[in-house]
Amino acid sequence: MNHFWVVGTDTDVGKTFIATLLMRYLQKKGFKVVPYKPVQTGVMKKNNKTYYHDTSSYLNYSLQPLSPNSINSYSFPAPASPHYAAELEGEWISGAKILNKIEQLQDEYDVVICEGAGGLYVPLQSHTSLTLLDIIQRSKLPVVLVTHPKLGTINHTLLSIGALNARGIELLGIVINQYEHSEIEKNNIQTLQRFIPHQQFVVVEGNRTIESFDEETIFERLMNRELLRTTRS
Repeated sequence: MNHFWVVGTDTDVGKTFIATLLMRYLQKKGFKVVPYKPVQTGVMKKNNKTYYHDTSSYLNYSLQPLSPNSINSYSFPAPASPHYAAELEGEWISGAKILNKIEQLQDEYDVVICEGAGGLYVPLQSHTSLTLLDIIQRSKLPVVLVTHPKLGTINHTLLSIGALNARGIELLGIVINQYEHSEIEKNNIQTLQRFIPHQQFVVVEGNRTIESFDEETIFERLMNRELLRTTRS
């Protein structure tokens, strides 16, 4: 499978950080890679300039040229769930538009990394039950699940895995992000490994920069052989 999603058990677990690391990792392997954030919310301001954190991370750290038009379909200024952020702007998020964009990018790139917003059941529209999970299922792409090691992660992670399994969505592996070596974090990771012993895990320490991972191969365990053997275009 050449293309995949990076999704989270919740907001602020570091999906963009992990998606950016995976982008650079695969670019260094020689693949033509594009990250795609269908919906992002919460505009940021610095030195009188406004920007969105997620797509700015892609543009700033990509080792290959990226077109802003290829990496995002919807951006809304309010730091809110996509459905409400869109509603505040009088806009409507089209699931078909997102899926069509993913298909287009798959034709143009060796690897498309789609990044979710919030957790799996984040709603995308105010007057329907369409969620991110529905879009993931319809895209027929596998998933890398990002979680945190802190209190609450066991429940959130197992529930997320259950939701993916119920929809028949392939789970490539789990990234436990922002690990700080506390005793409760160690126990949480051990407990998750006990509940899902056959699942691939990668643990990413907190307080590290994107560039500090450039010489590491920790993501080899998440990338299947078919991806690494893909013929480069």
